[in-house]
Amino acid sequence: MMKLKRLIFISAVLLIISAFYAYSGEDTPTVDNTVFEHPQRAAAVFDHDDHNEKAMMTDDCSVCHHVYENRQKVEDESSEDSACSECHSLKPTSENAIPLRMAFHKRCKECHFESNKGPVLCGECHIKK
Repeated sequence: MMKLKRLIFISAVLLIISAFYAYSGEDTPTVDNTVFEHPQRAAAVFDHDDHNEKAMMTDDCSVCHHVYENRQKVEDESSEDSACSECHSLKPTSENAIPLRMAFHKRCKECHFESNKGPVLCGECHIKK
């Protein structure tokens, strides 16, 4: 009985250690923040496919990859082949009043609050390596 408990304990420790190293690896998917000259935090950890599967968002890409014309959302149009920074600049402009940082935070956090799922605190997305 004692050997079984020891085996379970050692297995659990090894699993936790391997999960930590797998998660903290160099190839952890992140949001591209290279447009920011001096980012204040690490890039947000984000695996696009994993997120969409967990959130059951496999059909409508325009939820996040939206298109606006004359300040109205164009239904059934998607900007998925464009970087967010193509429409959202670092500072508000007359063409788009929502700067890039706010666009990221607004899109993600509002959805997470509405669904009561997903990270909403800075350190939950911007994980230090």
